[in-house]
Amino acid sequence: MTKAKAQGPLAGLKVVEFAGIGPAPMCAMLLADLGADVLRVDRLQDAGLGIDRRPEFDLLNRGRRSAAIDLKQKDGVAAALRLVARADVLIEGFRPGVMERMGLGPEVCLAKNPGLVYGRMTGWGQTGPLAQAAGHDLNYIALIGALHAIGGKEKPVPPLNLVGDFGGGALYLAFGICAALYERQRSGKGQVIDAAMTDGAASLAALFYGLFAQGIWRDQRAANILDGAAPFYDTYETKDGKFVAIAPIETKFYAEFLAKLGIDPASLPKQNDVKRWPETKARFAAAIKAKTRDEWCRILEGSDACFAPVLSLAEAPKHPHNAARGTFVEVAGVVQPGPAPRFDRTPGAVQGPPPAPGANTAEGLADWGFSEAEIAALKTAGVAA
Repeated sequence: MTKAKAQGPLAGLKVVEFAGIGPAPMCAMLLADLGADVLRVDRLQDAGLGIDRRPEFDLLNRGRRSAAIDLKQKDGVAAALRLVARADVLIEGFRPGVMERMGLGPEVCLAKNPGLVYGRMTGWGQTGPLAQAAGHDLNYIALIGALHAIGGKEKPVPPLNLVGDFGGGALYLAFGICAALYERQRSGKGQVIDAAMTDGAASLAALFYGLFAQGIWRDQRAANILDGAAPFYDTYETKDGKFVAIAPIETKFYAEFLAKLGIDPASLPKQNDVKRWPETKARFAAAIKAKTRDEWCRILEGSDACFAPVLSLAEAPKHPHNAARGTFVEVAGVVQPGPAPRFDRTPGAVQGPPPAPGANTAEGLADWGFSEAEIAALKTAGVAA
């Protein structure tokens, strides 16, 4: 990816990312979307081997350049430390201790660059009995109570990997990085961020822990107002086998929904009569099944009935609202979500498509202070590709 002038409120911020999967790359993507200069350090083994990894579809890697460096060699570690010395932020997503064993742990890096914000992304956190155990998103959200609350009565349902990896992981790491950068303006010092998906997902569930403590939320699935039990907060199948989402919780919105559905409120149980929710849900299901999704869009969309069609990944970018806002963009022929959030003076932008591992080694290292001779020497020695 040829370097162009960065666009966004983080333009000028220098980030070195040690390649990983899941939330750490997404955090780097968020920073890059808002203008940060992110240099991704990929494994030398992943560069130039002719493997069809189709990097253009690996959207979490978009917007930055890739340098392939062998961190198993001391010259590779030395090169990485030179990058660290010029960075504002470091992002890594390995198990606790991996960076230390490579000679790139926080103590070494902060000695080299005292102002460095060192972002660590893990599932269980840097400490605790499970810190060294393998795991994935589903395990992390299971441990903190979120998974138990999601799904039907029969069993919990994986909510993609949005709650742990991306919500509790990437977003909290990005938030922590911005907070640490703000604090650095006063102290002049960097610090280490221990971003655990368990901690972040637990934080996301704060509302529900409060409701549970108050006795408002039942500690079981499909039994509460926001988990599919309430007839006015659920999805319903339409005549053509598609689905719509309805969520008119407030009294006035519920009244408008009923009016547009053609149901007399007097013929229904009271809105919050929990024991009779199944009866009300059956009435709604029968009414909604009588029309197609498009017909319900014409009746309900844009009203205060709190309605939306359930769109597929193929459909969502084409919806008029998403199209009007430019929620999705096309980069190098790939339709994808655009940067978020939005800024009125310094809008972000997808800075470029995802690079293949090692695609920008020479260019990236040069922009980060390496001479042509030094880059050539690293390549000749098999330290960089």
